[in-house]
Amino acid sequence: MKAYLLKEEKNRLYYSPAVFLKSMKAISHPIKERILEMLNKKPMYSMEIAKKLGMQEQKVYYHINHLVDAGILEVVERKEIRGTTAKKYKPVAMNFCVSMSKEWHELHRLMEKKDKHLLEFLSPFIQNNELQAKIVVGSPDPHGPHKARARDGHYGIDLAVFLGQYCTIGKKFSVNVDVDVDLEKGENLIVVGGPVTNLIGAKINEYLPAKYTDKKPWGIQGKMKVYTDDNIGIISRITHPHNPNAKILYIAGIRFSGTKAAVIALTRFWPQVLQRFTGQKSFYSIVEGFDMDGDGRIDSVEVLE
Repeated sequence: MKAYLLKEEKNRLYYSPAVFLKSMKAISHPIKERILEMLNKKPMYSMEIAKKLGMQEQKVYYHINHLVDAGILEVVERKEIRGTTAKKYKPVAMNFCVSMSKEWHELHRLMEKKDKHLLEFLSPFIQNNELQAKIVVGSPDPHGPHKARARDGHYGIDLAVFLGQYCTIGKKFSVNVDVDVDLEKGENLIVVGGPVTNLIGAKINEYLPAKYTDKKPWGIQGKMKVYTDDNIGIISRITHPHNPNAKILYIAGIRFSGTKAAVIALTRFWPQVLQRFTGQKSFYSIVEGFDMDGDGRIDSVEVLE
């Protein structure tokens, strides 16, 4: 059985290999501790360990046998010396755990507890640790009434990496281009890209709580004003117009830079984006992207509505 020690640091999870012990007695001896410290630097034979410790090899071998029986050391090399077999050892791991609990949970349950607000927002797109939605990006070929080519579909990769923290990959291919998706099927959808380049985005626009304007200059009609800057994006979660039990998550911008801003907002700054989300049937957040480090790329966002 493989085992790992898990820790959280600065909102990230880290793991390291570990050994489960029946009792801490297996390592609670100063000689055993010194042996482990030496073998952690490099694998060694018992005679080498005895020489470095200034001890009889038989005494060292006694402690090594205990460590091997406990599953702490493993043999990595053997060689014949004067008719006997010498063994080179190394630690299986340098973390040791004693567990008295019979209660174990899948790791995603820990993430669910940690990011409960976010996972409520992502439901029903993610259920039971599985992606239960199609990700829809605009076709890169000229299509639709504006004969537009989508230039923001690749931003879906960052979104997928983010979602992958909370779900496993499904049997079906997750990503679809807009021209291959039938909205009337009523499936859960995650739509990436504005209505000019993503036809599904165009079809759901009338159902959005903050809609795209239907004439140039393209903009998003919020409660306070019409936003027309290229770096403006929207994140919206609505009930599917053809299925009351399904949802659509819409992530888009006025232009491709606005879509990038919206993806960054959800994947890096979701606590700010979801401040007003309380499970309502129709939700939106309008964001603006900024280049804070001056390298010409959007790296931060501000929530406008």
